[in-house]
Amino acid sequence: MIKIGIIGDIGSGKSYIAKIFGYPVFNADEEVAKIYQSDKKIFIKLKKVLPKYISKFPIKKKEITLAILANKNNLRKIIKIIHTEVRKKMNFFLKKNKFKEIVILDIPLLLENKINKKEDILIFVKANKHEIFKRLKKRKNFNIKILKKFRKLQLPLDYKKRKSHFIIRNDFKKKSVKKDINKILEKIL
Repeated sequence: MIKIGIIGDIGSGKSYIAKIFGYPVFNADEEVAKIYQSDKKIFIKLKKVLPKYISKFPIKKKEITLAILANKNNLRKIIKIIHTEVRKKMNFFLKKNKFKEIVILDIPLLLENKINKKEDILIFVKANKHEIFKRLKKRKNFNIKILKKFRKLQLPLDYKKRKSHFIIRNDFKKKSVKKDINKILEKIL
């Protein structure tokens, strides 16, 4: 099984690119959303460490946002609880898809959390900063302060680019992105 990690800036279109590959995708952001909606054990853990912010199940994204904005240590507390669960879900995904030719890992903090292995292929998604910001502003729960806090968690983009085996320029047009993906697949298969 070839594991491809999709990395890049917040809002660069990593999930969009991951889907276009046409192979099984592990999307960490989607898993986190599911955890907030359906995992009562995680709710209890978060309520215990953030009793002022987490009030009832299912966990509302707004409560998480308020906790993060209130205190920088709150984000660390959330990450410590959530990332352990996301890692378990990723391991289950990898076992379930162990006979697939390729799997795609769409995990925003892939390098930061040392989730990737040396043999994994890393693809950096490069997109225009103005276009990224324009797209981020359209998101339902967009908050510039939260964006800045999450960016602080990330390694520098230049470092991520250097660590990558391939770079895809995301112009948010499926045809050109698909062409780049096909070139990459030809090289790795």
